[in-house]
Amino acid sequence: MLNACVLLKVIPTKADAILEAVQGIRGVRKAYFTYGRFDIAVFVEVEDYKELRALTTEINSIEGVRSTETLAEA
Repeated sequence: MLNACVLLKVIPTKADAILEAVQGIRGVRKAYFTYGRFDIAVFVEVEDYKELRALTTEINSIEGVRSTETLAEA
């Protein structure tokens, strides 16, 4: 199993809808709003890097997501 944190910058008016959409994605363990440089932190558990890439692609396709940064455990 591979654990990772995906940090999101989002359009503020769409933040609630984005958080709800992210929480429904398979592999997401926790997701919540944050203060600071990023708006939402998402903690995921996936089988491998291929699945992580698919998950981050799905997150990036959500309307209102400006950018993401993925931190995979070593």
